[in-house]
Amino acid sequence: MKTYLRLLSYAVSIRKYIFPYFGFSLMASLFGILNFTLLIPLLNVLFNQAATSNIELYRNLPEFSFSPNYFSFAFNHYFYGALEQYGRIGALQYACGAIMISVILSNIFRYFSQRVLKTVEADTIASLRQAVFEQAIRLDLSYFSERKKGNLMSRLTTDVQEVENSIGRAFTATFKEIFSLVLFFVFLASMSGKLTLFSLMILPLSGGVIATITRRLRRAAGEVQQHLSGLISLLDETFGAMRVVKAFRAEPMMDQRFQQENGKYRHSLLKMVFRQELTSPVSESLGVLVVTGILLYGGTLVISGDGELSASTFIAFIATFSQVMRPAKAIADAFSGIQRGVASADRIIEILDTQPSIVAEEPIIPKKELVHRIVFDQVNFAYQKDKLVLDQVSFEIPKGKTIALVGPSGGGKSTLADLLPRFYDPNSGQILIDDVPIKQVPLEDLRSLMGIVTQESVLFNDTIFNNIAFGTEASQEEVEEAAKIANAHDFIMANPEGYQAYIGDRGSKLSGGQRQRISIARAVLKNPPILILDEATSALDNESEKLVQAALTNLMKNRTVLVIAHRLSTIQHADQILVVQKGKIMERGTHEELMRDSKGLYAKLSHSK
Repeated sequence: MKTYLRLLSYAVSIRKYIFPYFGFSLMASLFGILNFTLLIPLLNVLFNQAATSNIELYRNLPEFSFSPNYFSFAFNHYFYGALEQYGRIGALQYACGAIMISVILSNIFRYFSQRVLKTVEADTIASLRQAVFEQAIRLDLSYFSERKKGNLMSRLTTDVQEVENSIGRAFTATFKEIFSLVLFFVFLASMSGKLTLFSLMILPLSGGVIATITRRLRRAAGEVQQHLSGLISLLDETFGAMRVVKAFRAEPMMDQRFQQENGKYRHSLLKMVFRQELTSPVSESLGVLVVTGILLYGGTLVISGDGELSASTFIAFIATFSQVMRPAKAIADAFSGIQRGVASADRIIEILDTQPSIVAEEPIIPKKELVHRIVFDQVNFAYQKDKLVLDQVSFEIPKGKTIALVGPSGGGKSTLADLLPRFYDPNSGQILIDDVPIKQVPLEDLRSLMGIVTQESVLFNDTIFNNIAFGTEASQEEVEEAAKIANAHDFIMANPEGYQAYIGDRGSKLSGGQRQRISIARAVLKNPPILILDEATSALDNESEKLVQAALTNLMKNRTVLVIAHRLSTIQHADQILVVQKGKIMERGTHEELMRDSKGLYAKLSHSK
């Protein structure tokens, strides 16, 4: 129940539609039930049991009121009027016409109630999906590095879809079917109090059995969604690494992995479906037992002829009670399906309840520009406990200077670059901008000061223009100017579609050098005072490297730069070079100073390139 109350907070349109839905459902149920109560006078006409004495009883029509008794009285008023004026044939025609109109009205109101319900469903799911997405993209990078993307995609797609289905079931069961069930028993009680009481004594038995089945569905549904997440994760990994799969002829191995995940999903799905499908035959079988009991008890009352129940009323009672099982069965099926939705909702709420650990700390100090320097002060960091990646790292980046990080792979260079925009926080020590700890700077302010160009160009399946203008509202002229600085304008204009050309998934229609220059143009357009370059040219061929390096040189002018270099030739003019190995700064100085020590690590790295 708590889960659904939580989901209702996203049903932003429920206040607008709750009363129309209730009204349409009420009218649909009312006219649906009237169809069966009208059978009694119809059967009386067919069996020639329509008492003419009832003509006087129903002669005067009472004042209109919105109640089942009024509608029933009004029908009998006109029915016996037709019997008096036109005889049995006329009364039969009137009864058939009234039933037809009642059926049509019932279905019209049912249609409009479903329209309202589907609108509420769509609005709620759109609001929920938007909330989950907005929450997910604001979580820390550590959240994504510890979880598979497929798992998150599954929660935004299949889990949300399950919640959508269960919301419809919940609304129908809560408002329409339960209300229909109450109305049915009101009409049944008006026909025979004894028979209605007897049926109410038997029904809880079937409800208890079905409740036992549905309680076990939630855990099974959770297993299904978990295995489906694993399946989606494997698909995401496989399709994203298709070049590697084909290059290593690993199709059979991936087939086997997929077969294992698919088998787990199949097993859990069947386990859940078998339990879910059990509710329908069980409820139907129990319904037949209830009806059989009513037939036996009611038939005894009719045969005894004590006036409690006439034959026509008994037939109408049975016909009406047979329809009681429909909403009862619908409620049972709804609660069965709801358990699957609750399991998915729990997985969604887990994301919504996850709070980012990286937030601005008090006292919050706004920061719109870099005035003096950036300082790393005794910084320690570990992705895992007892395994330091950075150990007591301290250095300074004065404004307008370029600091280069070099060293063997795995030494902690990229981790240092990730700490500056607070993708991660140090375990101890601190980083300061103009003597202000970056933990006290709002994340929006901090990251707006920085532009980042990484080794892997992260582009979107969109136009070149939108990729360069990403996150801004830049004009065509501004985008073109940024592309010129990044040495990208010429190859863009060589494309017939120019800046409106689509670049494919992750920029697959462009070369590595072209993708990197688009990334540089994006950083140029942002015009950040601080620039972070993480091995921006290491994956390029010599010709592309020259073009990209020229673009980077243009980008680095008059900026404070932290650059991670794989090729030492690209950072020889840095104001200071830090040699990082095993999480520590082993050497520091300019290129000329570091080369003087022929036995130093930098000199060895330089000679090995």
